[in-house]
Amino acid sequence: MELRFSCPECDRTVQLEWSDGTLLECRACNVQWTIPDRSIDGCRVRRCVVCSSQELFLRKDFPQRWGLAIVVAGLSLSCVTWYFHLVIWTFVVLFASALIDVLLYLVVGNVLTCYRCHTEYRGFDQSEHTGFELEVFERHRQQEARLKDRRHESEPGDDRGRPARAD
Repeated sequence: MELRFSCPECDRTVQLEWSDGTLLECRACNVQWTIPDRSIDGCRVRRCVVCSSQELFLRKDFPQRWGLAIVVAGLSLSCVTWYFHLVIWTFVVLFASALIDVLLYLVVGNVLTCYRCHTEYRGFDQSEHTGFELEVFERHRQQEARLKDRRHESEPGDDRGRPARAD
């Protein structure tokens, strides 16, 4: 079983094999933190070990860039064959790219992902979790944006609201 997360301290991506333990450690900055109780029960993830969120979703463990590259390559090649009036080859190319997409969908496994901190869990029992829900994602995205705005407003060196110096 494998975890991949962004360290809350140094913001670097950490990938490690999960073993039954109570501590997580960032290999880059050597910061350790305790895993919340009952986060992982056997092979089941109940809550995120990094941010304690209970909202997790399933997605295909396939790079989106590769999927986009397959679609763009199929579209480009079909445009070339269409330009040369090779109608049958145009449909063969489109059918082949769709077939590749379906086969990859069937072959590639799932990864469990946290909505809040985007921690990824591979090799865990995923039976309790559902697919991506836009409403939940949008709620977490807006909360993150509000927190970022608050942090930005309270940064030191911000002279808004200060009276001008009289020299």
